[in-house]
Amino acid sequence: MNCAGKKKSIKFADTVFYLTPKQKNMKRHLFVSFLFVILSTLSCWSQDTIRVLAIGNSFSEDAVEHYLYELGKEQNITFIIGNMYIGGCSLERHWNNTLTNKADYEYRKINSDGTKQLKKKATLLDGITDERWDYISLQQNSGNSGIISTYFPYLTDMLAYVKAHAKNPKAKYMFHATWAYESNSPHEDFGKYNKDQVTMYNAIVKSVKEATKKVGIRIVIPSGTAVQNGRNSVVGDHFCRDSYHLSLDLGRYTAACTWFERITGKSVLNSKFAPSTVSATNAEIARKAAHYAIKSPYKVTPIR
Repeated sequence: MNCAGKKKSIKFADTVFYLTPKQKNMKRHLFVSFLFVILSTLSCWSQDTIRVLAIGNSFSEDAVEHYLYELGKEQNITFIIGNMYIGGCSLERHWNNTLTNKADYEYRKINSDGTKQLKKKATLLDGITDERWDYISLQQNSGNSGIISTYFPYLTDMLAYVKAHAKNPKAKYMFHATWAYESNSPHEDFGKYNKDQVTMYNAIVKSVKEATKKVGIRIVIPSGTAVQNGRNSVVGDHFCRDSYHLSLDLGRYTAACTWFERITGKSVLNSKFAPSTVSATNAEIARKAAHYAIKSPYKVTPIR
């Protein structure tokens, strides 16, 4: 008998079905197509997209507008990043802007392909409703970051406002704990902390712990502790460019590593990406500083 004419039988209950070679080929084709769909879906799942909105000031600019996207890309994670920017903006000013929906912001956005957009004269509502943000962060301005009385009632009110307008009901809310000034900083607000870096750092830690507990924010991004960890290394007190804003490479990279690990849960210790102007030794210190800050967000861990 010609083999091409053979039929394959399938028995189901008491009935026998016969498959012709053509039907067998069709069955094989359907299986391959199904397998392709499954593999394609798994590939899409592996390329996560995380949407992050910072409601802040120049300190959130330092933290999220540089290197966070690149750290994600290395790990096959796509970030969409928004920053509602007003230089030196306090929680009180943010709240006052909501009362009249004041177009007082620069809305800075990094899209999924890494391109950047800038919308001037934006309202806070413009940014909040632009995406289904997965994470939304708040922060106090640097001079008041260690003074708990300046947080309230504005943090409570801001959190309620953002939750009421966020498109994603499952969004997670974070607080960005910023860094103390350099030891020799001439910043006028440094006097509030007796012009002492450790005093300022400890005041920030205490205020953030108290404020986040009071309003129920469970996610703290300890950029300030990461910077303080780095200062306790061979790098020393050289993480800022003007004694309070982070340096354009090492300082910003340290903060970005902190945000990346806190949001994704992935360690940055084995990351290969770093700014080209940062030495391999200093990049390793920055990654360790961030990693240890995530492990101990309210305690300085010297980098050896």
